[in-house]
Formats: sequence, C-alpha cells, structure tokens
Amino acid sequence: MAVSTTAPSTTEVGANPVLNLGMFVGFVAVTLYIVHRVSSGNNTTSSYYAAGGQFTGGQNGIALSGDFLSAASFLGIAGGIAVHGYDSFVYSVGWVVAWLVGLLLIAEMLRNTGRFTMGDVLAYRMRQRPVRIAAATSTLLISYFYLLAQIAGAGGLVSLLLNITSKLGQSIAIVVAGAIMILYVLIGGMKGTTWVQIIKATLLLLCMALITIFLLGRFGFDFSGILGQATQHNSLGSAILAPGTLYGKNELDFVSLALALVLGICSLPHVLMRFYTVPNAKQVRRSLVWAIWSMVGFYFCTLVVGYSAMAMVGADAILHAPGKENSAAPLLAYALGGPVLLGLVSAVAFATILAVVAGLTLTASVSFAHDVYASIIKRGDSEPGREVRVARLTAVIMGVLAILGGILVNGKNVAFLVALALALAASANLSTLLYSLFWRRFNTAGALASIYGGLGSCMLLIVFSPVVSGSPDAIFPNMDFHVFPLSNPGIVSIPFSFVCGFVATLVGSRSDPALQTEMEVRALTGIGSGLPT
Repeated sequence: MAVSTTAPSTTEVGANPVLNLGMFVGFVAVTLYIVHRVSSGNNTTSSYYAAGGQFTGGQNGIALSGDFLSAASFLGIAGGIAVHGYDSFVYSVGWVVAWLVGLLLIAEMLRNTGRFTMGDVLAYRMRQRPVRIAAATSTLLISYFYLLAQIAGAGGLVSLLLNITSKLGQSIAIVVAGAIMILYVLIGGMKGTTWVQIIKATLLLLCMALITIFLLGRFGFDFSGILGQATQHNSLGSAILAPGTLYGKNELDFVSLALALVLGICSLPHVLMRFYTVPNAKQVRRSLVWAIWSMVGFYFCTLVVGYSAMAMVGADAILHAPGKENSAAPLLAYALGGPVLLGLVSAVAFATILAVVAGLTLTASVSFAHDVYASIIKRGDSEPGREVRVARLTAVIMGVLAILGGILVNGKNVAFLVALALALAASANLSTLLYSLFWRRFNTAGALASIYGGLGSCMLLIVFSPVVSGSPDAIFPNMDFHVFPLSNPGIVSIPFSFVCGFVATLVGSRSDPALQTEMEVRALTGIGSGLPT
C-alpha cells in the first residue's frame, strides 16, 4: 500500500514557533518543578550522588533506559536509518546486546564493591591517589565526548523548530539548551535527575510505540509497503535494504564500530553510577532486566520510524534540514500530524536530551568532587556540604565546555558521536574493571596502564582519523592530517588497553593479598559492603 506524501520544508516546520516553544517551555517548567519538589535535603553526598540508594529495581531500570535512550537513539539512529538504511540499525542491535555484558559481568559486583563512582572500585585494593586521578580523568573525558552529542542534538532540534538556518543562530540555540540542562543538575542531584529520566523514558516509549502503530496502520500494517516506498525516496534505491551503504567500503571499520557499541555501554561512567541508586545487588539485576526489555521495544520502533521517514519525507529533505540526519524524526512527525504532533515529538526529544545530559553532567561532577577533591585533595576529610558545592561548580564548568564543543560539532550525526564516546569508555574502563573484579594479581601499575593506555591510544587515533579531518563529513573538512584509516578506533584501542594492563601488572609489584581476598568476597557476596544482600 503506497502512501503519497509531500515532504515538509524546513520553513513549514518552523512556521509555528509559538506552539513549538510553548510545548518546550511547558515541559521544562513542569519537570523543573518536579525536580525541585523531590530534591529536598540534597546536601549530603549520599543523597546528591546516589539518591540514598532508595530506588527500586523497576524504577531504576526505567531510569537506566531514560539515561541511555539519548539523542543518539531517538534522533541519530532514526535519522541514520532514514538516510543510510540497514547499516544504521547496527547501533540498535549493538546497544541491546551490550547490556548483557553489564548484567552478566559487571553490575552486581560493582554495586557490592563501590559506593558512588568507578574510582571506588578501582582504588579498593590499590594506591588511592594515582588510581582515583586516572578514574576521574577517564570519567571526565568520556562524559565530555558523550555530552557533545547531546548538546549538538539539542541545538539541531531547536534550530529546526524555529527555522534557524544560520550558524550563529544555531550556536545561540545550543547555548540556551545547554544552560537549561545545567539547571537540572544544580537543582536536582541524583534523585531529581532520576525522576526526570523516569518521566522522560515513559513519555519516549509511549510516544514511539504510538507513532509506530500509527505508521504501520497507515501502510495497512504492511512493513514491506514502507520499505518499498522508502526505496523510491532515496538515491541508493533498493540498496538501503541491504548491508553496505554506510560501512561496505571498509568492513574493518564496521567491526571496530560493533566492538565499541557492544563493549562500551557498561563501561560508561553515567551508566555505572546508576548501579549505586538501588539498595542491593538483587535490585541491580532487576534494573538491567527492566532496561533491556524497554530498549528492545524502543529499538524495534526506530526501525519503523527510520524507514517511514525515508518513505514519507525523503533522504534529501532530511539532509537539507537544520540538524541534517538528526531532523528525521521531527520531520516525520510534521508529515504525520502537522505542528501539534511535531511539537509533542520535539518536546519528548528535548526531554530525552535533558535527562541524558543531566545524568552525564552529574556523573562528571561527582567523579571530580568525590575522587579528586574529597579523596585526594582533602584526603578523605571533606565536609559533605562543601563536597556537594564542589560537585555543583564542576557541573557548571562541564556544561560550559560541552556547549563550546557542541557548537563545533553541530550538524554531525549524534549516534556516530556517541559511538566515539563508547570507544573511549570500552578502551579506558572495560579492561580495568574486569581485571579489578576477576584477576587477583591485578595491581596499581596495571590499572594505570590500562586506563591511560586505552584512553590515550583511543584519543590519538580519533584525532588522526577521518572523523576529524580528511573527509567531507569531518569536523575540519578543509584540513587533512588523518593517517588512521578507520572512523572508529575500537578495534585497536580496546585490545591495546587489555595488553597494557596485563603487561604492566606482570612487571609491577603485587597488591596486598588480604585486600584482594576481601574485595573478592565482598564483590561476590556483598558481605562487608554494609548493604542488604
């Protein structure tokens, strides 16, 4: 069943700025009020950092999905499928599979061993100062890369709704969106951020489910009808139904991307931090089960939404809109239901970005305040109120830096930017966490080598990759200093971090055997953690 639709122009989409802004402002006002109400008593580190561990597994699972279903998932994947077809669905598949790594290997033991941050786990049986500095460095860099994607997505969305086509206007939109996001962290802490994520995830899942059902109904519940019309609105034709449109030129790049997607999720600091918001390891497992099933449903919907956007809007119209690929879902909403549905979908998308950025900014600020300020500068003797104030100041600084970076990467596909953050996370954190939890001999030298080796190699390869220079879609398209051929460095940097940690451990001195045994018992059983088991 064919559905004839005229693709909306960006002028038409931005023709109702009052309605669009009204929905935005309404959502921001309501959620800020909720954050303010639930965040009383946020002056202790436990309440500000981990909400006092008061959330249930179900609540935390929905919040986890809200924390991760970001602009990359809602805007980037749908837009990637709408322009490139089948190849962009690799993000959805990789991210669903990735949560099994956390469920089976990391989550429960991390909850039993740590308190607030990844640095708590890594420094448990090693030298505190160098390991916490390394953990904080990793957290800040990874969070910053992830923030770039979210801020860029927010700016593109606002620019589309208000029909802002100039670079200066889009930069101003990014600044305003970033400033609003910082407010959530300053006011809410972990408890307020978690409730924003729960609300946002519920709205997002309901919105995607209803749009998917409506789209399937419009095509007579014949998905092949959507695919058939999609091939007529893409210059690649039927090739968009098969692999190879995006990654066919370099299969190794595809493998590298897949490794980063699958191994990076449960190495992300803001995901790891959510394991501390529940009272015990059992609730951590429940959290991940809830999160996985939520994401399975969501990513099925992105497949329908992406190909429907291609069929009803067209790849060319999407690429010429402000935000480019990230505009596919809003443009589809306008084609389906006019300005009202566009405003609703855009408000949900903006909520998505707000919630994720709040979680990222909070994680980065907590890592600096807890691992660097409290544990290193104050040597574990800091006042809780002072530590929370340091965390809030760090959140402001991170937000400002993310706004500046978001302006630089404006117009890039946010899903791809997130993939780079995942490569950094898998390179710096995965090997260190697994070695710390499962290898008794692992020591301080190994931890430092795996973090800095993975982080440094990944950053270096990104700088000299086609992502930064040497290609039309690069951050600096008019320059060419790339020497590394792959867009994602995961296939090199992830194994390299494991090798660095292994070799340095063998060369370095052994850790305290008593602490090794104590950590192993605590990680496996929860005994000694002071938490219900």
